[in-house]
Amino acid sequence: MTTPEIVTDGTLSQVAHRTGQRPLEDPFDVMFTGWSFFRSKLLTTAMDLGVFSTLGDDSLGASELADLTNLHPRGARDFLDALAAIGLLVREDGRYRNSPGTQRHLLPDREGFVGGFLRMTTELMGSDPESLTGLLRGGTARNQGAGGEVPFTKIFHDPVRLRQFLSAMDSFSGAVGQELAQVFDWSRVATFSDVGGARGNLAAHLAAAHPGLTGTVLDRPSIAEHFDHLVAERGVAERLRYVGADFFQVELPRADVVILGSVLHDWPAEQREILLRKAYDAVHDGGWLIVYDTMLDDERQDPDALFLSLIMMLQSAQASGFSPAECGAWMTDAGFAVERVVRLPALTTAVIGRKN
Repeated sequence: MTTPEIVTDGTLSQVAHRTGQRPLEDPFDVMFTGWSFFRSKLLTTAMDLGVFSTLGDDSLGASELADLTNLHPRGARDFLDALAAIGLLVREDGRYRNSPGTQRHLLPDREGFVGGFLRMTTELMGSDPESLTGLLRGGTARNQGAGGEVPFTKIFHDPVRLRQFLSAMDSFSGAVGQELAQVFDWSRVATFSDVGGARGNLAAHLAAAHPGLTGTVLDRPSIAEHFDHLVAERGVAERLRYVGADFFQVELPRADVVILGSVLHDWPAEQREILLRKAYDAVHDGGWLIVYDTMLDDERQDPDALFLSLIMMLQSAQASGFSPAECGAWMTDAGFAVERVVRLPALTTAVIGRKN
């Protein structure tokens, strides 16, 4: 495998991920690492008690918010201040309001709501310590059956969970799509295909930002009706089409730009290679492949990226993270010349390669 020389985008100095923390020394640093799960309990408990939805777009005093959410005085103040301390609420002059991230992603009536998906994936990972131990001892995902099926795959057969999943994917792909629409020169191309593009949220962002673009989204047949609703709502239905199929079983839609977004991490090395070769065949001569994913940093020091890789392994029998250098090497082996590595929102990195 050849390792390409990858040129990072000079206008985006944040290509380097956050580095890991300093080595722990203080005993309470060690203790609080072991107690990290309590942050999760703060968030889910606040959702259960309706703190975020009660606040909505407003701000409330501590007593009023405690009364409306039926909090006991003994723990109410510390609880609300803890939510503010970790960034879920904002406290000003004794009043509380939702933080921008909470406002966008933890209110059920908002487009970027991820609360349902957060609950679902937490359940699939398992709160029991044996779930991670099982992965590290046996290499298996949580509750993996003899045939390799894991609970995560059942999402696509459950309409409620599928909507939660697609809503969460929209919040991630929306942030990525807005940035991707700017950092790549789309004026050079006329067509794109988004392979594994869910219900077309990223494609809709690209089409809205660049009226000259037409695109194709390929994903599971069960998502087609959700795609139709989204593109009609966004006013881009005439320039986007949907193909419901297994991307291993069909030729990928040909285009000037092929996008593989949050796709490769779901598959082992052999199938990643197959997808990249299929992508090479689908890209028009002189066109581009864009692979974006929540990649590990090349130095393997970003804790969140490493956590995500382990979380993916717990949820799926074949998934794992990878670095931009590894991705670039695979793309080079498939025939692409890697041009840029770009840091995108939502802990995402894009590797852009050209077909010569």
